[in-house]
Amino acid sequence: MNKSWIAPLLVAVMLFLTPQPCSANRLIQPQSVTPSRSDSGLQLPDQDSRELKFQDMLMLFLLPHIEKKIADIYSPLLRESPMVYPYFVDVTEVKRTNGFRGFDFLITLNVYPTVGPHISVGEDTMTFRISPGPKVKLESFKHLKDPKKSDFPPNYQNILR
Repeated sequence: MNKSWIAPLLVAVMLFLTPQPCSANRLIQPQSVTPSRSDSGLQLPDQDSRELKFQDMLMLFLLPHIEKKIADIYSPLLRESPMVYPYFVDVTEVKRTNGFRGFDFLITLNVYPTVGPHISVGEDTMTFRISPGPKVKLESFKHLKDPKKSDFPPNYQNILR
């Protein structure tokens, strides 16, 4: 049985349940004062919710696309590809581009890749277009923060280029 309809259905359900930006780590603040994850520390939710379940399903769907772009961007900066964990990705905006009940979406994410024992190596913003098929296309990407040597313990500094 063809299951290609599952991903668009999950995205549609998530959008109906989350009309405002959502975040798995409760860092939603006005754009002008949102701290970076490294400044604020990791704050994971203390209980499950319907919104969090749909966001986590969406992250599993998008994770291969996110990891591919992250590997490309960080290859000149690091000797190994960073990891992206679904709980280190924040959904900051979701737009339905073709009107009510249209199934073409723009999803903007803040991504916090890590190496080793969750050593933060930067911050990036990605916007994906998800459309029927399901088709996933990276629409835009912005590298916000490079890795800092001072954030790495001595035994991990050899990862930096």
